[in-house]
Amino acid sequence: MKPLRADATPATEAPASAASAGPAPDGAMLQRLVQAAMQVRGQAYAPYSRFAVGAALLDEHGRIHVGANVENAAYSVTQCAEASAIGAMVSAGGRRILAAAVAGVSPQGAWVTPCGACRQRLREFASAEMPVLVVGEQGLQATLRFDELLPHSFGPGHLPTV
Repeated sequence: MKPLRADATPATEAPASAASAGPAPDGAMLQRLVQAAMQVRGQAYAPYSRFAVGAALLDEHGRIHVGANVENAAYSVTQCAEASAIGAMVSAGGRRILAAAVAGVSPQGAWVTPCGACRQRLREFASAEMPVLVVGEQGLQATLRFDELLPHSFGPGHLPTV
């Protein structure tokens, strides 16, 4: 499988600012997000758990950013797929996540949602209404609103602005 990079396809309209929500993703874009998460899952470095996870994020510019989990023998420094994708998005200038897809399957064969730490990471860049596409071996399994995954969350709005 060839390495993936951020998709440079522009959105249909550019947001007024980085904090802008941007255009709502359509069905075709969400399908591309699911496919990107499934594909990048194959790039995961998971020699210890064999639990490969891929994530794909759609930013406010209409670009897709991907990440895979990267394990480490010192488990505490393992990086989740969502964290990898967020780092790629921020490095490319993205500041808002319009939709997220997470592809993973537990050892028991069940699809998975982002872990608690990644839910908080996503919260920094996402709205309560952001769709989270949960992807298993057969493709899209569920679509959840972000506030269903992290209700009553703490985020940037709780801190004073500078």
